Amino acid sequence: MTFIQIIDVTTTKIDAVHEIVDEWVAKTQGTRKAHRATLTQDRDRPNTYLQIVEFPSHEAAMSNSELPETGEFAQKLAALCETPPTFHNLEVRQVFDLSR
Repeated sequence: MTFIQIIDVTTTKIDAVHEIVDEWVAKTQGTRKAHRATLTQDRDRPNTYLQIVEFPSHEAAMSNSELPETGEFAQKLAALCETPPTFHNLEVRQVFDLSR
């Protein structure tokens, strides 16, 4: 079952966040379990961003979390944030294709 993690961050250093995301992507080539990530900006909360990361399963997400590069990324991300990042762990129950 598909699994999604949403990371809610508040930062004034979004360019630095982009840099550490790019660094993590490069370092985890061939080992990461995430298959899609989307960075969004909250229009209603200044300096608030939501990173939506998709995995094929909860197990894959947990395996991804155990990568040393992911731990390093999490530490760097926390240092760039005004408050600690909030993680939401979501099992996908149903997907609707509304494009038709």
